[in-house]
Amino acid sequence: MTSRRHAPWRHTLLAAVLALFGLGFFVLGGILVAVAFTPVPDIGSFAARQVDQSTKIYDRTGQVLLYDYNRDAKRNIVPLSAISPNTVNATIAIEDSSFYEHGGIRFTSILRAIVVDALGGALSQGGSTITQQVVKNELLTSKKSIVRKINEWVLAIKLEQVYSKDQILETYLNNIPYGGTLYGIEAASEAYFGKPAKDLSLAQAAYLAAMIQAPSYYSPYGTHKAELAARKDLVLDRMHELGFINDAAYTSAKAEQVSFAPAGQNAIIAPHFVFYILNQLEQAYGSQALMSGLKVTTTLDADLEVKAESIVNKYALQNEKDFRASNASLVAVDPATGQILAMVGSRNFFDTAIDGQYNAALADRQPGSTMKPFIYSLALMRGYTRNTVVFDVPTQFSTSCRPSDTMNNKSPCYAPSDYDGKFRGPMTFETALAQSINIPAIKTLYLVGIQNAIDLAKSFGLTTLGDPSQYGLTLVLGGGEVRLLDLTGAYAAFGNDGVLNTPTGILEVDDANGSVLQKFSPQSSVVLPANIARDMSAMLSDAPARLPEYPLNSPLSFAGYDVAVKTGTTDDTRDAWVIGYTPSVALGVWAGNNDNSPMVKSIAGFIAAPMWHEAMAYALSKYPKAYFGEPNPISASVPPMLQGNWRIPDAQGNIIPHSLLYWTDKNNPRGPSPANSSADPQFAYWEYGISAWYVAHPELFMGGPMLPVPLSADEPVIQTQ
Repeated sequence: MTSRRHAPWRHTLLAAVLALFGLGFFVLGGILVAVAFTPVPDIGSFAARQVDQSTKIYDRTGQVLLYDYNRDAKRNIVPLSAISPNTVNATIAIEDSSFYEHGGIRFTSILRAIVVDALGGALSQGGSTITQQVVKNELLTSKKSIVRKINEWVLAIKLEQVYSKDQILETYLNNIPYGGTLYGIEAASEAYFGKPAKDLSLAQAAYLAAMIQAPSYYSPYGTHKAELAARKDLVLDRMHELGFINDAAYTSAKAEQVSFAPAGQNAIIAPHFVFYILNQLEQAYGSQALMSGLKVTTTLDADLEVKAESIVNKYALQNEKDFRASNASLVAVDPATGQILAMVGSRNFFDTAIDGQYNAALADRQPGSTMKPFIYSLALMRGYTRNTVVFDVPTQFSTSCRPSDTMNNKSPCYAPSDYDGKFRGPMTFETALAQSINIPAIKTLYLVGIQNAIDLAKSFGLTTLGDPSQYGLTLVLGGGEVRLLDLTGAYAAFGNDGVLNTPTGILEVDDANGSVLQKFSPQSSVVLPANIARDMSAMLSDAPARLPEYPLNSPLSFAGYDVAVKTGTTDDTRDAWVIGYTPSVALGVWAGNNDNSPMVKSIAGFIAAPMWHEAMAYALSKYPKAYFGEPNPISASVPPMLQGNWRIPDAQGNIIPHSLLYWTDKNNPRGPSPANSSADPQFAYWEYGISAWYVAHPELFMGGPMLPVPLSADEPVIQTQ
């Protein structure tokens, strides 16, 4: 009785199933008829729909994507051969394991979809093959309907009759969404892992395949990371079951720890540098070229850049508290090539409080004492030596004032001093430069000539300097304006035996077809003889010569390394600099405020040196350890003042100190003494300062006779032409 009681229910179910299968076969029959009369879709039109392709900016390895210029179309079409087998197999395993067997649709999936959709009352079961997904995503709307679904099936079959499986798979992998504005496997691989799809590991490929089903839900930055990891494991399970990977690869991939690029960084890395490059590309090729799919391989060391950004941010935030210096910048350059390795334009590109998008590395700023090495270089080229003696004594330099006005710095007088107000007496070029003492540097600038100094500095790439009339003798103290990028590149020439390689940020530019539009070639020029460059490196790397201004273990020194370095601080403490180099890397930093407001009065050794030291230490750990060439020996045949001997006795054996203008012809320092030293406009001013200073320091005469009374304070002004 029970069986008879339930017989009507069973008959109803059987009838429904038969009806559904009948419907299925009817639908399939209709599909076959429709296939015969449906035009073939043009698979080439899929790519043609992408009117604009992204310009991709990469680091020097060509592996790390720094920026995708066309942010609204983050896709990059690549051939199937440029996608790793891991990625292809992972996608097939989870999305369509019978892809290479079916003819565009799976009839069993269609029947299942019909049954489930009929029972569920909604068209929710697609059973879509990869081919169907291509049709659905590229040719049809996303609106669900029976008619649209039938169109999808028909077009999928027609597509497979005309195009190969590889063509269809290539189209699929180049167009499927991977979350946000990411479309295609190449864009996803670069954004999430910083590498092209051909280099994805097995586990990374499995993660991307796992995201296809629901990119937003399975986002590595969302709240479903555990679900993403579980689906990644499912992908690996399927690959293992299908024989795509062996036991060892399966076990290894399951255990692999995969890191995703931090959210936000997948949008842009090294933003200041990237926009510096984009500006160059626009100037070279026009703005439309940036929408044509350029591939740009830059010179940037992404690892150094990321580390430098972290260091700059840390110290800039601390400097804001300690010195009222809200911003900082950093540049690193390879001396041998001029290639830019790092460019940090501000403490944080996205910090609107300090106008973080302002690139201080490209801003015109006063360089302070970082100008001094160029002046001393010119003096060495003229025949002076690094042991040449100059006197750091109170000196009036303006011939509109009296020689005795040694403490009057009010215009039109010019009697500068140092930060600490001290004067140190006789110093060699080397000690004066190492301690960054002002009076000797100003005297050296006078010896070589302001115009000559500007010409030399411009040959080093400091092209933003103006006319000599703008600066006068203040040029050596940073009266001009330069850019951190140019200044770092200029110092790099000292470490490259006097050969300047103009800083550059591009290694290669390829168009969308792979044709090379631009390739790096060094732009070299000899700006300094090699022996002079080595003298300068010796002077700038002499840690003992910095005493007592800087201890031997100061942030300017690195035990066991040849590192040359110079600090610079403007008089009003608006700019603080440290620029240093080895033969392998030059690295410069700047600290200050974008609005040019002054910092707390201090020196670069406190404001900028700790930041520079940490960044330089990291750079030294990355690049080859190298040493500067030996400096020139000081010949015994040069005048005593050029040997470092200022205690020159007269005919009676008396030690009467004099300035260089007394002992040497400034235009021929290794020649005979000038016949009439007093004819030089500065002679009386320099001599007065030395005489007055030695009256106050008789102990330096070592028992010799006293000098005559110095020039009187009421001596008339010396008028000069």
